[in-house]
Amino acid sequence: MYAVIKTGGKQYRVAADDVITIEKIAGEAGAQVEFGEVLLIGGDSPKIGTPLVSGAKVVAEFIEETRGPKVIAFKKRRRKNSRRKRGHRQDLVKVRIKSIVGA
Repeated sequence: MYAVIKTGGKQYRVAADDVITIEKIAGEAGAQVEFGEVLLIGGDSPKIGTPLVSGAKVVAEFIEETRGPKVIAFKKRRRKNSRRKRGHRQDLVKVRIKSIVGA
């Protein structure tokens, strides 16, 4: 059985014991988190939400907090001696999917 969840403005296809990297949410290592925005539960008899599957949730466990790769935004205006360099690293969280609870 698998599910499609929505968190951080993105959608993820998850199954039990999957480890996924998502945008940072509140919590600490070892804590449990529930994702209530379940768009689809797949398997033998799939349930498709309109837009969400009512009563469904995905339970996960925090593993660790990480940071994404550095993204450099470099802007240059030629012949104007004008340059700007900015860097950004996104805060991420690794979670392990424990179970999918469907209604």
